[in-house]
Amino acid sequence: MAHFPVNHPARPVYRVLAGLVGLYILVFGVYGTVATWGKPLFDRGDTYALGLRTNLAFALVSVVFGVVLLIGASRRTNLGHVMNLTAGVVFMVTGLLMMAVLQTSANFLNFSMSTVIVSLLFGLVLLATGLYDRIGPADHAAAEARHRRPTIAGNR
Repeated sequence: MAHFPVNHPARPVYRVLAGLVGLYILVFGVYGTVATWGKPLFDRGDTYALGLRTNLAFALVSVVFGVVLLIGASRRTNLGHVMNLTAGVVFMVTGLLMMAVLQTSANFLNFSMSTVIVSLLFGLVLLATGLYDRIGPADHAAAEARHRRPTIAGNR
C-alpha cells in the first residue's frame, strides 16, 4: 500500500502551486471563452488564448476546472489532496488522448502539441501537489515518520 506523507512541512508551498495552476487554467478559460464566443462549440479553427489553441468547449471546461482547483487549493482539508490527485490524472489522460488524435477529426478540443505539453506538465504538477498535500492528526504524522525511518534497536 502506498504511504502518502502526512502533514508535510512544504504543504503550503504545494497548495500555492496547485492554486497557481488553477488560476492559470481559470484565466485561460475565461480569456478563451471571450475569444471563441459566437463560434461553434467544437470549432477546429486557429483561435489561441494565452499561447494555447482552444475552442469554446475547451475554454468552458477550463473555467470549471480552474474554479475546482482553486476551491481545492483554498481548503485546509484533505479535499485538496483528493482533488489534486484526480485532476492530475485527468490532465495526464486528456493530454495523452488528445495527442493520439491530434491530426484527426477526433480532436474535438482543438488541442495543439503545445496544449498537450502544457496539459501533461500541469498533470505532473497536480499529481505531485496531491501526493504531498495530505493532512492528518499529529499522531498519524508521527506514525508515518516511524514507518519511513524505523529506529534500530542499538541506535537510540
